[in-house]
Amino acid sequence: MKHLVLTAALIVGLASLASVAIAQEPVWDANTVILESQKLTDGIFAVIPQGANEMADKGLPIATTSGFVVGEESVLVIDTMLNKRLNAQLFGLIRAETDLPIRYAVNTSFHGDHSYGNQYLPDETIIIQHGAASEFIGEHLEADKMFMIKNFGEGRGIEDIAATPANILVGTNGQLEVNLGGVIVNIRDYGFAQTGGDLFVSVPKANVLWTGNPVIAKAPALPWLLDGQLIETRDTLEAVLATVDAQTQIVPGHGPVTGMETIQWNIDYLNAVEREVKAALAEGLSLEQTIERVQLSDFQGYALFGWVHPGLNVPAAYQDLR
Repeated sequence: MKHLVLTAALIVGLASLASVAIAQEPVWDANTVILESQKLTDGIFAVIPQGANEMADKGLPIATTSGFVVGEESVLVIDTMLNKRLNAQLFGLIRAETDLPIRYAVNTSFHGDHSYGNQYLPDETIIIQHGAASEFIGEHLEADKMFMIKNFGEGRGIEDIAATPANILVGTNGQLEVNLGGVIVNIRDYGFAQTGGDLFVSVPKANVLWTGNPVIAKAPALPWLLDGQLIETRDTLEAVLATVDAQTQIVPGHGPVTGMETIQWNIDYLNAVEREVKAALAEGLSLEQTIERVQLSDFQGYALFGWVHPGLNVPAAYQDLR
């Protein structure tokens, strides 16, 4: 029942986001993005859109980040991309490094740019998802495709996507270890992070962590409270910060490789939103007055600040804290 309630809330969040679509042009164009691999250490690679470093410094939206881990026996890939074109690029980058079988694919969330490429995976690839993500895809794929087309454009291959069931599900607060042969990959739900079905993927011995969308990109990018739950989101990020080695390399959902300071930036922002919205509520301000009041100039600079902060995050915090 918890997952069913969560799914309904996510639909509301998606509808809200779609109603404030960024522009007539796509957020980023899946027909033109070029992916590049970055070796983090032996057998461990981030897959990042070309130009991501410069775009992140300017606070611009960036296409999906991915990655793969090569063991002695097999390969695990993190997130399968939005369409066939990007999925083919991702697999081309993997094949440039190894001929080993791609045994596992993990989706960090149900979001289409992280999971739609599942249908192009080899038959032998085992798909790993959070249980809530699998449930959402099973029940709401067509609605999600409409949302993705609205924000990423027609003719990007989204229309062709069909549901591809996962083989292994990770439950709430659960975790899974996968042995690729000499390399252990940890897949974990730390708690509600953005969708309630988010998975963090790490190679502990190498201090590398893929976060998916709970960490969009390095500062000045901000978290997106698509489904509200500001306090739970902040607490989850604090749990990650407390659990993961301070020297860990972070591969965010949409940006270049960064460090643990990026998680702290997200926590600091959410703490500031909580503090300022609580003060507004204590004064009896309306939602509109609170949005006007809570500007948080120290956290501006993100190109999407003007709609993510007042359009999503402040209203979500207002509802949660009220």
